[in-house]
Amino acid sequence: MYHEKTFSIDPSSFLEPLARRLPAEAFILDVGCGSGRDLLWMKNKGFEVIGFERSPELAELARENAGCEVIEGDFETYDFSSILVDGVMLIGALVHTPYERFAEVFKNITAALPKHGNVLITLKEGSGSRTDSDNRTFYLWQDQKAREMFDTFGFEVRDFSKAVSKTGSNDVWMSYVLDKAG
Repeated sequence: MYHEKTFSIDPSSFLEPLARRLPAEAFILDVGCGSGRDLLWMKNKGFEVIGFERSPELAELARENAGCEVIEGDFETYDFSSILVDGVMLIGALVHTPYERFAEVFKNITAALPKHGNVLITLKEGSGSRTDSDNRTFYLWQDQKAREMFDTFGFEVRDFSKAVSKTGSNDVWMSYVLDKAG
């Protein structure tokens, strides 16, 4: 199962840039939290965390692994404006969202942020889309296209890195820490 391949991966390299930008005891929402690896890491750093997960099975695993609240729901339709957080994590969460829906979904999720709130988002590098052996479709991004989209919605890129997937594939993940401009 996917969570078994990913839970043991040390997320420090992509979570640390967000953690450095947030105030102590910041409130963080992890959308698409999976089995809770990143929730646990942030919680252990002293942050208040809440997860959001579509899969009831993964939501339960996240509760067990991270010991925190996890909201079950569909991030494409959930009203995030009712939540106010300092940071939002979108670790691989939007890679399955079609391009034509991406802007609407991104704007909906980031409605949970105040002015100067931060987002950590990871996207797979490439062009077009690809379907893997588990029949999951991934929408791939070019850095410039992603930056233009973030800018359109009033977000400034504060940190950027690229890394080859730690799951053994040749996928390249682009990681952005964004600041919601005032």
